[in-house]
Amino acid sequence: MTGKVVNLTRARKARARDEKRQAADANAARHGRTKAEREAEARDAERAARHLDQHRREDEE
Repeated sequence: MTGKVVNLTRARKARARDEKRQAADANAARHGRTKAEREAEARDAERAARHLDQHRREDEE
């Protein structure tokens, strides 16, 4: 009837890691964006920068 020996320090640290991971997952679900949203925003920013550069005036000297 001997139980499994548990290192209390490792158990405490593992529990803390799990709690932080759960908090991070919840935060990502609330505030995160999907990969498609990030790519669409990057594509729009690139398009806007290209449009702005195309309308740049050249200095005549």
